[in-house]
Amino acid sequence: MGIRVFVASSSSSVLIKKRQQELVRFLEGNKIEFEEVDITMSEDQRQWMYRNIPQECRPAQGNPLPPQIFNDDRYCGDYESFFESKESNTVFSFLGLKPRPTTKQTAEL
Repeated sequence: MGIRVFVASSSSSVLIKKRQQELVRFLEGNKIEFEEVDITMSEDQRQWMYRNIPQECRPAQGNPLPPQIFNDDRYCGDYESFFESKESNTVFSFLGLKPRPTTKQTAEL
């Protein structure tokens, strides 16, 4: 299964659309394999996402908004968590992936 990004293709929120696009572009640009799951097209997927976000990570009111990120069944976080990991250069750890070797490390192998 791997990385799954839960999105809403028919969201009326410009902010949600922008965040989803930024996240997907980042993953594609870094050649990180992922599955995009559209919660507006599948009630089962939407309910799965809601059930699998830990209680302490849910908003005080309402439902969690996309994008939401999972690695298999493990919840990674939402856009804010992703953004923080991107800013601190810890995205691979955030996603539960092994860091890729840098060019220098690859040359030494």
